[in-house]
Amino acid sequence: MPQLSLYIDEETLARIETAAKINKTSISKWVSERLKESLANNWPENYRSLFGSVNDDSFVYEKCKSFSNDSEREEL
Repeated sequence: MPQLSLYIDEETLARIETAAKINKTSISKWVSERLKESLANNWPENYRSLFGSVNDDSFVYEKCKSFSNDSEREEL
């Protein structure tokens, strides 16, 4: 498995060590899991704010269809 070296400040290292200890895992495994979570294919934070921002006729709501051709139903 490839290895990664990085520079990190003492405070952050202490927090990582504490988190790994709480989770009863190694620092390497804890950091690896956090990186995988961070890089997971999730929707971007502001994804929903983009709704309606495309000006294109193919991106419109379909008009509500008429129910006039429906079969008659018994009233309850």
